[in-house]
Amino acid sequence: MESGKSQNLDPVAAPGYRDGKKLDYTYLGKEQFFFLCLVTAFILSVLFLFVWVETSNEYNSFDWVVFLGTGCWFFWSILVLCAGGILTVYTSLLLLFGFLLLWERIELTLHTSHKVFIFLVIILCSFLLGVLNQFWKDKWLIAGLSLQIFAPFVHLSLITVMVIISWPLAICMAHLETEVKRRYMMDNYEHEILEKCNVFQRLRALQVTAGLSFLIILLCLYLMPLGIYSPCVLKKENLGPKPALFGHRGAPMLAPENTMMSFEKAVEFGVSGLETDIYVSVDHVPFLMHDYDLTRTTNIIEVLPSAASNHSSNFNWTFLSSLNAGQWFLKHKPFFGMKPLSEADQKRAGNQSIPQLSEFLELAKREEKIVLFDLFGPPPGHPLRNTFVRRVVRVILDSKIEQRLIFWLPGFDREYVKYMAPGFQHVGRLWSIEELTQKNISIINVDYKRLFYSGLRDYKKAKIYIHVYVINEPWLFSLAWCSNVNSVTTDNIELLSQLSHPLFFMTPGYYLLMWLFLDVASAIIIGVIFCYHWVKELRRERWLETTASADFERLNLPTENSEIQRTPHLPSKPPAQIGRSPWTPEVHYESSTRRGKNRTHTSQFVKAPKKKPVPFKNKVKPLTQGFQHTQESTTSQASLQTPQPTLKEDESPGPVIEDSSKKNHLTDITENIDISHRKPEVAPDSVNLTAKNKKEFQGKKPTTQKS
Repeated sequence: MESGKSQNLDPVAAPGYRDGKKLDYTYLGKEQFFFLCLVTAFILSVLFLFVWVETSNEYNSFDWVVFLGTGCWFFWSILVLCAGGILTVYTSLLLLFGFLLLWERIELTLHTSHKVFIFLVIILCSFLLGVLNQFWKDKWLIAGLSLQIFAPFVHLSLITVMVIISWPLAICMAHLETEVKRRYMMDNYEHEILEKCNVFQRLRALQVTAGLSFLIILLCLYLMPLGIYSPCVLKKENLGPKPALFGHRGAPMLAPENTMMSFEKAVEFGVSGLETDIYVSVDHVPFLMHDYDLTRTTNIIEVLPSAASNHSSNFNWTFLSSLNAGQWFLKHKPFFGMKPLSEADQKRAGNQSIPQLSEFLELAKREEKIVLFDLFGPPPGHPLRNTFVRRVVRVILDSKIEQRLIFWLPGFDREYVKYMAPGFQHVGRLWSIEELTQKNISIINVDYKRLFYSGLRDYKKAKIYIHVYVINEPWLFSLAWCSNVNSVTTDNIELLSQLSHPLFFMTPGYYLLMWLFLDVASAIIIGVIFCYHWVKELRRERWLETTASADFERLNLPTENSEIQRTPHLPSKPPAQIGRSPWTPEVHYESSTRRGKNRTHTSQFVKAPKKKPVPFKNKVKPLTQGFQHTQESTTSQASLQTPQPTLKEDESPGPVIEDSSKKNHLTDITENIDISHRKPEVAPDSVNLTAKNKKEFQGKKPTTQKS
């Protein structure tokens, strides 16, 4: 960012001019346009960063989606997060420097590279927000949920920000008031110009706009809690029990997902249930797998690269059981910030394989854990294309697990399942209360992003068991806890199992007390800040006035005992030139130059020629009394220009007293002045006065010529 010339930006300067130069409105318009672009880029970058930070719960899903499209596993979510943070910091610093330059009233000029980067930020942020809006619209729902749980703390933080903003705003308001007073006390001519330019109206409008906007925003923040709904602001007796935890594919942050090691790690942390995904092989063996192919979680690319993209159900169990399902976990570490594994766990994870459904059911039966699973149908041409549900039901019944531990989620062939296994607890989706009642379903498994916007209170009134997925962030788990959700599916079992109470929880009385205290305290602080700067500006103005008055009095010349008042028609002291040597040409040139400056509007003075000086010749005759009298009057009038005393009607002017010493001195000076250095309008012959002219001149009243 460039500051250009250090020009003071007077907001009420003369229209069209600044520092005496005409303004280039085209250039100024371009700079204002780029400053607006900078503000737009800042808003877009902050908006994108906020949305992306709040969607941190979905980072693993985002990385998985990108992997399906690119075939390369990487922490793309963290890369996008870093990019958003860099863009936000960049635009924030530019905006901060811009405001500081404007605060110092320095003209703002963006460098060309910054202008290009600003356009790139706008394009990139707009593209990313458009992609989110097109493919992940539910991410905007997460931002809304974050505002619900963080609303009380956002309210308190915004009030604190307003207190901080009040300091520079108070300074600006005080300066504007001083500026109005200063310009109002100007001379009449300048005052008329300012009125024609509507300066006072502009200053007052700026002052009222800034102060009124600040006051309205502050009042809205003070009344903000009246429109806030936060699930975590409730009484302690209304807080429900901690939601039960279901291991999402086991404990995928501690072991490879959908492996026996992962489910055993989840059991160690005391989960209430285990969630998994089931496919059926071509030889009728149900096995655990989430993806449609085996590329991400197995080493099929190394074993059989030609079949890596085939559907997971198109392989027989013999081949599936030979694949390694743990090396990818040690290589990629699918979750950012995972804790390092011990040597024993690393060795165990590296030897994991794809488990059968029967192995999984054996563990759940032994530990008495609830089983919740998604059942994916095989592709066309599979031998169990239409009977895969019945095959899975048979395997479950053969495992002898208690039927009450089975949360049956698949909706295909549900009537057969009810007939063969009446003890299964059927789970519905985000259906209406009437549909759930009609199907005799009292459990729902829903996405948390949609639950809080679609009849959560109705489900609780109907006493529906609510299970949500997938929650990994503590603030989301606290939101589910405060909303009396029954259970959640999570990847972050280790962290959520350690929470003993919901985060950001507070009682209504405590929040009310904190709200009133902060409102009153902030109002007092803001009032003190404005009064302090107002009084400070008034004291500064009075001090400047006092200093200016003292300087003005000190610069005024004394007039009581002036020598000029006593003898106004005679000079009190000889001119300054006489103090120097009268025989040098500098005296004459300096006197001529000074008289020429005082009469810049006449053409009687001629600039001294730049020639080599010649010796002076005594060609001038001694001056007569008449010329001496005229010279005295001219010297007295030109040096001090003091007013002549007025005479009464019965008084007559006295005789002119000639000072012989002064006469002789002036005669000596004029004898050495060359005629070429005199005024052009005076002829040389006019110096030699005749006797008749002398008598006529002496009989007249002495007069002075205006210089």
